[in-house]
Amino acid sequence: MFENIRLAFQGIWSHKMRSFLTMLGIIIGIASIIAIVSTIKGTSEQIKEDLIGSGNNTVQVLLYDGDSTYDMDYGSYESSAKPPVISDSQKTAIGDLDHVISSTFYYSSQSAGVYYKNTSFQGGTVYGIDSNYLKTMGYLVQSGRGFVQKDYDSYRKVALVDSNAAQNIFGSESPVGKTIEVGSEPYIIVGVITQSEDNMPKINTISEYEEYSQAIMGSVMIPDTTWPVAFKFDQPQNVTVRADSTDNMSSVGKAAEDILNTGIQNEKNKSNFKYKAEDIMEKVKNLQKLSESTNQQLIWIASISLLVGGIGVMNIMLVSVTERTSEIGLKKAIGARKKVILGQFLTEASVLTSIGGIIGVVLGIILSKVVSQVSGAPTAISVPEIIGSVVFSMLIGLIFGLLPSVKAANLNPIDALRSE
Repeated sequence: MFENIRLAFQGIWSHKMRSFLTMLGIIIGIASIIAIVSTIKGTSEQIKEDLIGSGNNTVQVLLYDGDSTYDMDYGSYESSAKPPVISDSQKTAIGDLDHVISSTFYYSSQSAGVYYKNTSFQGGTVYGIDSNYLKTMGYLVQSGRGFVQKDYDSYRKVALVDSNAAQNIFGSESPVGKTIEVGSEPYIIVGVITQSEDNMPKINTISEYEEYSQAIMGSVMIPDTTWPVAFKFDQPQNVTVRADSTDNMSSVGKAAEDILNTGIQNEKNKSNFKYKAEDIMEKVKNLQKLSESTNQQLIWIASISLLVGGIGVMNIMLVSVTERTSEIGLKKAIGARKKVILGQFLTEASVLTSIGGIIGVVLGIILSKVVSQVSGAPTAISVPEIIGSVVFSMLIGLIFGLLPSVKAANLNPIDALRSE
């Protein structure tokens, strides 16, 4: 084997220009495929990041009344029954699910009245949060402090504001220590929080802007234990779970949905209510399929150059067999078997295409980086794809080098020696 590889390199080096031109089709084909596949992979990752945020593995489980989401502020017109209450046992079961890092259960209102002196906070959201909310949603304390357990146990009227709400309500003033009114009840602001960029989905369309417009205006948060004090009534809680990875988001959301719906199905007067998990990963997969199906056509087009390159390898190997007829005859005359001759020429074809494949991979990586810089399209290089490309180029050598190798192995030694 090693002797065959040495002879292959020797033959390639002795005909450098011819060997390079033979490899050119392989180089172009592999480089094109690597560049296209890298762009496909990069685009798929970008789609996922744009929809769910980089590192944000949270899944929202929404309450539906019939076919419509339940309006937390105004209730629902679909059913006259009271919305379901999430029990402590359901909360514990969701928190104990496999692949769940944390879960949070909270109230929200977009129509609540929030005032500071003569300033009214309009367009934002008020949340009644539990102790897991900040961690699950990816919030960090910017100034002051977050809520502590005693705030919940003692029903303290304390509040947090995010950086957007702090700017909209207080301007350049520091919010910490100021008193605001939430639902006509006084609350003291104890901290300013901000959401890390990794947990914020990117906004690229008008619909996405409308969906996250409340986040742009800002949020005010109070302990969920004081929510009935400020709003004088209970509401159904929102549910958000954080999965340990993006790939587990769908299964975690479905499992949480099943737990929440179990209690509802046992109550006949609440049969219209149901919880449904937001399947963002399904959106991601659909968009990725659309992107990949378009780019698959480009891969097939690039594969044509590999076919042309393979035909070139077959052609040059036939020429090589013709040029080395006497050498083959001499080897067979001194006892070389067919499989030895076959192995020699197959090895030479495989080495030729493998070198072309390696050069094509390097060129493809460079090309993908250039395309990314020029067009702004994201790219992602995968090691398995690189290894697969080199192996594929070697297989091309074996397939297209088979005919010339068989021809060489079947030469009659007398005729071969007489060819001089």
